Amino acid sequence: MKIAYIAAGAAGMYCGTCIHDNTLAAALQKKGHEVVLIPTYTPIRTDEADVSIDRVFYGGINVYLEQKLALFRHTPWMLDALFNSPILLKWLSRFSALTSVKDLGALTVSVLQGEEGRQTKELAKLVKWLDAYQPDIVQLTNSMFVGFAREMREILGVPILCAFQGEDIFLEDLIEPYKSQALELLQARVWDVDGFIAPCRYYADFMAGYLNIPVGKIHVVNLGVSLEGYSNAKKHTTEFPFVIGYLARICPEKGLHLLVDAFYQLTQRLGSDKIRLKIAGYLGKRDKPYFEGIIRQIDTWGLTHAFEYSGEVDRDQKIEFLNGLHLLSVPTTYRESKGLYILEALANGVPVVQPRHGAFPELIAATGGGILVDPASPDAIAGGILQLINDTDYREQLGRQGQEAVRRAFSDDVMVEATLAVYRKYIS
Repeated sequence: MKIAYIAAGAAGMYCGTCIHDNTLAAALQKKGHEVVLIPTYTPIRTDEADVSIDRVFYGGINVYLEQKLALFRHTPWMLDALFNSPILLKWLSRFSALTSVKDLGALTVSVLQGEEGRQTKELAKLVKWLDAYQPDIVQLTNSMFVGFAREMREILGVPILCAFQGEDIFLEDLIEPYKSQALELLQARVWDVDGFIAPCRYYADFMAGYLNIPVGKIHVVNLGVSLEGYSNAKKHTTEFPFVIGYLARICPEKGLHLLVDAFYQLTQRLGSDKIRLKIAGYLGKRDKPYFEGIIRQIDTWGLTHAFEYSGEVDRDQKIEFLNGLHLLSVPTTYRESKGLYILEALANGVPVVQPRHGAFPELIAATGGGILVDPASPDAIAGGILQLINDTDYREQLGRQGQEAVRRAFSDDVMVEATLAVYRKYIS
């Protein structure tokens, strides 16, 4: 099977969506299928071996210039190639936080307009390349790319599938009138796509209602993780200090501030010598003031000695980080659609304490690897963590159950077989 997978770069950070797309493409290749993982906007960045092609379509510089200046909508493709250098795009991605919310909204609408938008030239380049490649099927990484589908179906004549990966959060953050315009375009353009793939039942049902499409058009394929490196994970042997972990992007949406408040409560109950909070994850320029405020609060509490930030971690560092935890908690303030970090923790035998919303109830029910608490409540988070501090046997049971479940039902091999089953329905 020849598969063209259109991915999206995340401006130089480790991104759960990039990691998922790369893991899936690599697993498909291991099964003997011919897969091209095609980056857009910027090169992808993953903590595993990067299997994407060494070319970027819809390069961020060209897309921006075409949005702002009509001249660049007609420049020669050879000139555009100078701005599409992966090295240049990686370097400029550090300035992505400077893009205004107004520019972002207008650009989103234009890309969703596809062949009718300001980036028509970029779509023509991508479709021409795909026509030469002649895939059996095309998958789009998320619904923000459905504007590509009409032109692709007309030229390529192959099925077009699209994944759902949490894009409603991005859409809801757009300012008006772009938010309404983008949603209207999405609801119209989704009919150019043959089928959709969601990471859980919750998100399939949500997006069916959000985009007004039949839920039967959406196939659920559970996330999967590569288990390489996790088999030799060591158990955390010492009871105290009890180490709480957080592994996600540093931002308000992921709920770090809630976990920090819960951490403070636990130090007041048990003593600051008994509790440690270790966090790791990407910190962008836009969220630095948020994180600096958290650090100041920890200093004010006199808990600097009990707190550790490991920065952004690669795969080996991530596994080592998880090895040093008793449990993980990422108490998102939004309804998470994926939660890849939950599977990574469980693959290492580390149980989780998560809010009772989004994909988390499904993940906990399917893995038995953690407990659920009331959302947006430091008290509830602290209570859930305290329960696992006080019951070592139960905590270890959750870790074992979660690890076994990930190996049984959430590996990259299981994910790729389920994905292939969906592909075959459309190709046949």
